[in-house]
Amino acid sequence: MREVAFIKQNKEKWLDFEKAIFGKTLKNPDELASLYIHLVNDLSYAQTYYPKSKTILYLNNLAAKAFQKIYKTKREDTNRFVQFWKVEVPLIVYQNRRYVLYAFAIFLTFVGIGALSAAFDDSFVRLILGDHYVNMTLENIEKGDPVAVYKSGSNWGSFIGITLNNLYVGVLSFIYGVFGGIGTGYILLKNGIMLGAFQFMFQKHGVLWESVRGIWIHGAMEIFAIVIEGAAGLILGASILFPKTYSRVSSFKMGMKDGVKILISTFPFTICAGFLEGFITRYSNIMPNWLSVGIILITLSIISFYYLVYPFILNKKFKKAHGII
Repeated sequence: MREVAFIKQNKEKWLDFEKAIFGKTLKNPDELASLYIHLVNDLSYAQTYYPKSKTILYLNNLAAKAFQKIYKTKREDTNRFVQFWKVEVPLIVYQNRRYVLYAFAIFLTFVGIGALSAAFDDSFVRLILGDHYVNMTLENIEKGDPVAVYKSGSNWGSFIGITLNNLYVGVLSFIYGVFGGIGTGYILLKNGIMLGAFQFMFQKHGVLWESVRGIWIHGAMEIFAIVIEGAAGLILGASILFPKTYSRVSSFKMGMKDGVKILISTFPFTICAGFLEGFITRYSNIMPNWLSVGIILITLSIISFYYLVYPFILNKKFKKAHGII
């Protein structure tokens, strides 16, 4: 069968299925599961006879959305809260993995720009970080404690203040995605350039390692979470600019829902980063290298696994369980 005929033959069925999934017109999970089987069969057929077709992408996305719907509507013995973190968020991250890639690419590009700008313009760091902060940091470097700034304030005060600020930045990064992703790009630009300039300042004064083993104790999760929140904002922006086969309103609703879930998933990591900054980072200068490096590697490994590795593992299990190649 030619692909055009295949699409024409099944188009109405797929559109009805979309309404059942996104319009909440179908409440019977058994009936939904039955339709889902037909969808998977169509997907398998398309993969066999039209391997390079965009129809496969469309059906694969619809199948993944349907799986989430079925998973949520059928009765489960397991805790709904656990399933949100264990299944729902990772699948959403996998479906939107290109936006995670875009967020990292944008952020790292601006980190590089920040570092290069600081390298070629001595006044750039002061422009970005402010004279007061730079002067204070230089004084701390002269005293032999480059990251002494993290010792200011009480443990609990620092933890709460830093965490609330980071949560605010994350929410802002997502909400700004409503401007076609441009606002989110600005947040990534601002934080990326600041990080690049900040780290180069330590490099210039020969204390990069001392700063890394201190700052990244909390920075591994904090910075990573900011990038993921940026990805959520890009998803929201893309849902408005590129609705694909959906109406712009439906696409926006889906982008909003997926983005919010990814945003919420970053909160525990942001809170953990705030705790580390308030209670642990301040002691980095008296820690043995193996301990500070160990904390950095563990925290980075946990958040990296959850957002960059586990979604692929889960998606592979999902495809295997449903006979999707």
